[in-house]
Amino acid sequence: MAAQQYIGAGRQSATQNVAYTGTAAASTVFSSQTYKVRLLATTDCYFRIGDGTPTATTSDSYLPALAAEYFTCTPGQKVSAVQVTAAGSLNVTEII
Repeated sequence: MAAQQYIGAGRQSATQNVAYTGTAAASTVFSSQTYKVRLLATTDCYFRIGDGTPTATTSDSYLPALAAEYFTCTPGQKVSAVQVTAAGSLNVTEII
């Protein structure tokens, strides 16, 4: 039997906005209880979730504007974003 994932299940926790431009910007560290994050960008962007301080590039995953998505992460990681064509803000909500 295949595993089933419940998208959006969990409680909202800390939220932050990461302003990005043609230069990648990174969030602060996710809390020790965060295994899922909700991302919503105000403009199209590329993003990367990773350890240390990740730096998003145009080779990373694409996130269209105003389309909320949920992603699995590990406590202590960060997310980085960089614009496709216009600067914007990445809204990051930790789900616990």
